[in-house]
Amino acid sequence: MNTKFLESFLIVADCGSVAEAARRLNMTSAAVAQRIRALEAELGQDLVSRVGRTVRPTAAGLAVQRHGPALVRAARDLRAIAAGNLPSGQLRLGATATAMTGLIPQITASLSERFRQIDYFLQPGSSVNLYHAVLSGELDAALIIEPQYPMPKAFGWSTIRREPLLLLTPDGMEVDDPHRTLSEKPFIRYDRNQWGGQIVGRYLRRHSINVREWAELDALDAIAALVDRGLGVALVPDWAPPWPQGLRLQKNRMEDGELRNVGVLWANSGPRIAAIRAFVEACEEVATI
Repeated sequence: MNTKFLESFLIVADCGSVAEAARRLNMTSAAVAQRIRALEAELGQDLVSRVGRTVRPTAAGLAVQRHGPALVRAARDLRAIAAGNLPSGQLRLGATATAMTGLIPQITASLSERFRQIDYFLQPGSSVNLYHAVLSGELDAALIIEPQYPMPKAFGWSTIRREPLLLLTPDGMEVDDPHRTLSEKPFIRYDRNQWGGQIVGRYLRRHSINVREWAELDALDAIAALVDRGLGVALVPDWAPPWPQGLRLQKNRMEDGELRNVGVLWANSGPRIAAIRAFVEACEEVATI
């Protein structure tokens, strides 16, 4: 059995959509559908049924969905088990949007030069979702924002970047008093559901700043683009470059602001621990703290 086909089915079953699964897998919808048909032919059972634009597992599909993840994990582990203490096998990694563009390329390029027997699966997401994915074993490690509560002892943490808060304003705007600017200008808020957005919220509450909020976004590059167009001001962490090109912004560091700590969370045990440790070392090599 081709475990890639099984993994594709599990993602389709989780998403309820072939199109969304294709997006996650960076494949065409036709290619994903072909994988599902090939798996069904091998098992001799229909695994999914279409209901409008959604896809639902059949009774056989639900059974495969229950037992499939263990088979996929076991198959991924075989290569690492056979290699012993050498870093190898597939690393399942997660990263926030800014870490995916600003940190992951350098880290994985460095690691790939030294350990070509490591394969990668990269999953974007919010810090809170990636945190729970590592704790559940779905991911081996993730680059996320440091949580505000203690982490389980079975997991490791290493901070690799400390990001101060920036007041973003359009180029040319006079900023004599950052707090007054925040209270007087239209405010574009960093999503309060994001751990980084919660840092912004704590700063505003600590300084009793009432903002004229008109938008709340979870994409930092989109916030920067809105500020560039003169649509408001924002408080954001000084995230790892690249920033969007062509923007004309003023970045005013808030010296009394809380830092957003970006780091790597990983599982301290398992068959891929050698590869995980190699990844952590590669992360620490690019540390800017």
